[in-house]
Amino acid sequence: MDLSPFVLTLKIALLATAFSLVLGVGAAWLVLRMHRGQGLIDGLLTLPMVLPPTVVGFALLLLLGKYGPLGAVLQAAGISIIFTPTAGVIAATVVAFPLMYRTVRGAMEQLDPDLMAAGRTLGMSEWRIFLHVTLPGCAPGIAAGTVLSFARALGEFGATVMIAGNIPGKTQTMSVAIYSAVQAGRAHYGEALFWTVIICLLSFAGMIAVNLWNRQYIRRKGGTPR
Repeated sequence: MDLSPFVLTLKIALLATAFSLVLGVGAAWLVLRMHRGQGLIDGLLTLPMVLPPTVVGFALLLLLGKYGPLGAVLQAAGISIIFTPTAGVIAATVVAFPLMYRTVRGAMEQLDPDLMAAGRTLGMSEWRIFLHVTLPGCAPGIAAGTVLSFARALGEFGATVMIAGNIPGKTQTMSVAIYSAVQAGRAHYGEALFWTVIICLLSFAGMIAVNLWNRQYIRRKGGTPR
């Protein structure tokens, strides 16, 4: 069996999770500091979470396609994104980002504002408060968001098919391989089952890992893990 879908999916999921982590934490921090338009920005950032993945993929296709506003600029520079592994990373990042953003924002909203106020009283800059107060206080939320984003990126299908396609050995991820195997008939159901089990095991392992980390984190803080 060709294992390239496993390798490609893992690479895409890890890259998408890393991008979602950086962008999600930064976006949550910036949005919470906004005084106007917070609801509008929040809605735009979480929109990919409620839209069908094919709609997200079509929007990305319009944006990054050969004649799209961004795609035309890239095409003029000799860069093609559509139907490449890079397109798979972009699709996975777009659909995974809202989970990271919402989870981290919820964790930041639970922080005691007196902690930030105390930091300002001590003369700490906003950047130092973010690094030494906000991030440590949101660590469990960030860990949970990371696992959710990884699992979402791992199983992404609709948007990936729209802009990355289904090219065996190049852009075929495990989710796309499952679809292809099912479409090929019952003789290939074993292959579909194999990839399904792999995705479930990876997602489950991620959830177990974050639960164990949270228990250790609570113990270090002097609490009682559930």
